[in-house]
Amino acid sequence: MAGTIEVLVPGGQANPGPPLGPELGPTPVDVQAVVQQINDETAAFDGTEVPVTVDYEEDGSFEIDVGVPPTAALVKDEAGFDTGSGEPQEDFVADLSVEQVKTIAEQKHPDLLAYDTINAAKEVVGTCASMGVTIEGDDARAFKEKVDSGEYDDVLAEA
Repeated sequence: MAGTIEVLVPGGQANPGPPLGPELGPTPVDVQAVVQQINDETAAFDGTEVPVTVDYEEDGSFEIDVGVPPTAALVKDEAGFDTGSGEPQEDFVADLSVEQVKTIAEQKHPDLLAYDTINAAKEVVGTCASMGVTIEGDDARAFKEKVDSGEYDDVLAEA
């Protein structure tokens, strides 16, 4: 009776209640062990909804695959707002620091097409532009031009 369960859980805050408990209850896995491993692996997403897949076997063994939340959700969480702007070129809802952009880029990098943090940051900045989020006080497009010119290479370079 092996199977797969796919759920959305708040990062670092999963518990044996819904949605995990009812799904895992009839399976042979140790629900508390699954919850603990999910919380350990999603702690960096602190409260943001994270897609999680649990594959389990008849012997009670399991594997957890943690996805990455959408870039927009990471931007909202990092900047501390609920809804993007209806007019993103004129009405700005938040401002991120270049360090915050780097943090989001590093979290999202496994799911992006970018081959390094600088290019991952550019993809994040594109999302910021469509949400009405500025970076370092600049419109996202102006910030991207600065990144393209190498102005932030020292900050965005991989560790």
